[in-house]
Amino acid sequence: MVVVCVGIGAPVMFGAVPAAVPQWVWTAVFLCSLAAAFAAVWSGHVSPPGRRSRVIALAAYGVAVAASSAAVLLAPSAGWLPILLVFHAALGVYLVPPAGVAGVIAWNTLVLFVLFSMQSARPGEVVLSTGLYLLIQIASAFSTGALVREQRTRASLAAANVELRAANALLAESARTAERLRISRELHDLIGHQLTVLTLELEAAKHRDGRAAREHVERADGVARGLLADVRATVGRLRESGTGELAELLGDVVAGIPGLEIALDVPTGLTTDDDETAALVRAVQEIATNTLRHAEATRLEIRVSRDAAGIRLTALDDGRGAGRPVAGNGLRGLQERFAALGGDVSFDGAHGFRVEARVPAR
Repeated sequence: MVVVCVGIGAPVMFGAVPAAVPQWVWTAVFLCSLAAAFAAVWSGHVSPPGRRSRVIALAAYGVAVAASSAAVLLAPSAGWLPILLVFHAALGVYLVPPAGVAGVIAWNTLVLFVLFSMQSARPGEVVLSTGLYLLIQIASAFSTGALVREQRTRASLAAANVELRAANALLAESARTAERLRISRELHDLIGHQLTVLTLELEAAKHRDGRAAREHVERADGVARGLLADVRATVGRLRESGTGELAELLGDVVAGIPGLEIALDVPTGLTTDDDETAALVRAVQEIATNTLRHAEATRLEIRVSRDAAGIRLTALDDGRGAGRPVAGNGLRGLQERFAALGGDVSFDGAHGFRVEARVPAR
């Protein structure tokens, strides 16, 4: 659209179409409208979010609307130049609430009515031309709004998918933990009983001679063999229900997120207990969902490592960051979860958004 706007303004800038003011004045006004629009987008969507950037974005957008109106009125014979107003009306969907977009469309429509009144003395033509551009502005705003809603819905669905995957990973780990507990109890009850029988048989054999002692030894041998078979079977089930690989669990949480490339680095064989696993899974979930919802990033790097001090998780995205990051409910919950394990969480938004979480060695 910027290229289209430059194209329709080029005849006036290069003198092919006359303007009501000197050519350089009109060119400055026209370029000011485009530069202000770019500044509004930059402040509202690229620079770190905050009250100051929002105020700059709104002020720049106001300048862009005013300058585009002046450019259109100062070159009444420029043909398709009113498209510039349509462009700024559609741009407002990204920067101001719907009421603000409606106000801009109403203002542009008034400007167009004045413009077409300057071009024609026939009221019917003026109303028809003004109404046509009004419909074009409304259609552009609605189509842009639909695109924005689709993008937000896609991001929300991706975030919900991350949360679901994290819940599934924790549920699977919880099921494995419950199975290990059940098997350990079974192993205790089974082996405890059989060892008691084995001890009694051997004790009885010690106090008997000949055939009577041999019968006790043979029964003890049978108990021992049965005990060995039961231990092997139980250990086999225990291995099948062993703890999940941390890299696999975290990989399942962030797999297949649309629009975001995630580089996950987790050492193979890194083991964690149930509490540490839950904290790390929730940390990756919160980091991924925050990146999708707020960062406008295309890449997220997550690294988990262990050293003598404990386990450390580091995450960094290439998004717009935050000048003064404020922890929301998600990050505060994350800090509380790691604090319960004796660790801590820190974050920084100077260059992208960086999160570091630490669990001390236990």
